[in-house]
Amino acid sequence: MNTAQPAAVLWDMDGTIIDSEPLWIVAEDAMLSRYGVELDAELREQLIGSGLWDAAELFRARGVDLSADEIVAELAGEVQAQLAAGEPAWRPGAVELLAALSEAGVPCALVTMSIRSLADQVAELLPPGTFGAVVAGDEVAHEKPHPDPYLRGAAALGVPIGACLAFEDSPTGLRSAAASGAVAIGLPHLVDLGDAPAHALWTSLEGVDVAAVARAFAEFRGTDPGPRTITEPAVRGALVSDPKGSRA
Repeated sequence: MNTAQPAAVLWDMDGTIIDSEPLWIVAEDAMLSRYGVELDAELREQLIGSGLWDAAELFRARGVDLSADEIVAELAGEVQAQLAAGEPAWRPGAVELLAALSEAGVPCALVTMSIRSLADQVAELLPPGTFGAVVAGDEVAHEKPHPDPYLRGAAALGVPIGACLAFEDSPTGLRSAAASGAVAIGLPHLVDLGDAPAHALWTSLEGVDVAAVARAFAEFRGTDPGPRTITEPAVRGALVSDPKGSRA
């Protein structure tokens, strides 16, 4: 492998690879409605990127009279049923970049706070061998934003975390990736990432190739993450890393 490339790329799932938020909203709204609770904008923002057990505690605090395990099982089961019944909505450029990394020999791990059965269901929609490891939320000691999930992902691939690049779409996920020591690239989707610790915020992965990933890794490896403004990923030429508040 080219030493300028990361030893591995670690991927969040929901909102980064697959646009699963509409599926979660259906499941969450159905449960909350049974207890007379509205899925308002504040709660939705809190839920994005959170671990399922953290989300369950938010539901319990709003009056859902179920155990955390019962909430997680029901929500995940409903999302899995919806996913099985329809076509997956992939995030722009994600599937193409996964394929390019595989062809280039760069291993990838899926690092998600969804449960193992749901993570495996999504992974099985992609070509065999896309992920060399899968880290799921029901198998970690600490959920994101703790660094444990990303540390586990790197360890499962047998590479040092400092040699990895991670893609995330939420502040919670970026805090996890950045705290682990990986180069953390944010992909804003449903929530503002401007104050989250990141090495860069890219508009999307559309058109991003292995060379662009390698350039980002070479530029940011060993540097501190911080608040950033959104930039176009440099598919050609030098990558622009725009600190928050500066001009492009």
